[in-house]
Amino acid sequence: MLVALDGTLLLLAQPSLQRELHATMAQVQWTGTGYLVAVAALLVVAGRIGDRYGHRRLLVVGVLGFGAASAGIALAPDIGWVIGLRAAQGVFGALLQPATLALLRLRYPPERLAGPVAVRTAGIGLAGAAGPVLGGVLVAQLGWRSVFVLNVPVAIAIAAVALAIRVPAARRARSRTDLGGAALLAAVLALGVYTLVGVPLHGWTGASTVAGAAGTAAGLVALLAHERRAAAPIVPRSVAAARPVTAAIGLLLVTAGGLFGALFVATFCLQDVLGLDPLRAGLRVLPLTVLMVLGAPLSSAALRRYGPRRVAATGSALVVLALAGLARFVPAGAGVAVGGTLAVLGAGFAAVMVTATGTVVGDAPAGYAGVVGGLKQTAMNVGPTVGIAVAASIMQAGRPTGAALSAAAAAPALLALAALAAVGLLPALRLPGRPTGASLR
Repeated sequence: MLVALDGTLLLLAQPSLQRELHATMAQVQWTGTGYLVAVAALLVVAGRIGDRYGHRRLLVVGVLGFGAASAGIALAPDIGWVIGLRAAQGVFGALLQPATLALLRLRYPPERLAGPVAVRTAGIGLAGAAGPVLGGVLVAQLGWRSVFVLNVPVAIAIAAVALAIRVPAARRARSRTDLGGAALLAAVLALGVYTLVGVPLHGWTGASTVAGAAGTAAGLVALLAHERRAAAPIVPRSVAAARPVTAAIGLLLVTAGGLFGALFVATFCLQDVLGLDPLRAGLRVLPLTVLMVLGAPLSSAALRRYGPRRVAATGSALVVLALAGLARFVPAGAGVAVGGTLAVLGAGFAAVMVTATGTVVGDAPAGYAGVVGGLKQTAMNVGPTVGIAVAASIMQAGRPTGAALSAAAAAPALLALAALAAVGLLPALRLPGRPTGASLR
């Protein structure tokens, strides 16, 4: 919730931050890009470190560092400090996120994981729902710096709880961390995410995008070659060979891409076409977050009864249908229909999130809960970047630079996102068919 809320609040704080610090639009965009590149690059590496040195230790370091960086941003004298400290926030955010999933794996046996994962999913949904309202009030009454001050006491409280609660001892990975593989993986992810973030500005065929894609592909080839030779690869072979884990990560990536791409399109239409302010636009999207919160425990119960394959496939199908429905209703500005369709989208995403997260954590080979948690969080960071890149590039296609976008551009973007989410049906059908109470292998 701390990480999810921080990202939402930053979006609302950016306009006043830009005015007070006399920053350019490109500099303001780097407050988000710098964080995203840092966190995406280091999630898997952080999970591997947690497997070796302990997840609770990593969680405490991560959350206290996240709070300290937040305090620094609240005191920042200029935009350069904000950008640098946001990147530091990304580093510490990468440390704490895989640790939360790994600690769930240590605390609960596989047959009881669905409930805690549902609570986690509902917490993320609550953060998404509270963000626009809380951010609007804080920025309006106390200024943009207050949204970062809020993180500090929350971070201290989380660290205190993490130190106070006893967690069963983990079977730690004995092998050394492959520094060469870690550096290659971080570089590939950082360059890939940076390239995707630039797609809305440069287009898919722009020189910057093509060069970034080529560099990412070359780095990926080098990484795969290195991992085959490494005695202790950064992604262990037992993890790479675990079909449920890889299927769940692929499902999360494309489904998150569809959801966040749709939120990007819907926010554009609500604010730039219908003229709503951020708070009112956030309230229009509230059905999605409400159904995410309510759908999480229902998905947990369904998971125990019907098994991952059925629940994930149903959730994935609901996401696809909702995105196709939004393509019809969003351009027309049909408020009730948009709200109802967003509710379906939230319910479908909750089913996918609970099922895929439970499968990733539950099926993690012993001693590698951190690295699979890092892979899962990487999918949840890269997926939205892909979805927004797809949506933004389609909405801008054929329009002169600087030309105003129209609501009609939303429909093809949403249909493309529905096609992206439909790819998730393939990995969903590769998940285990048995209920989660059975032994996970």
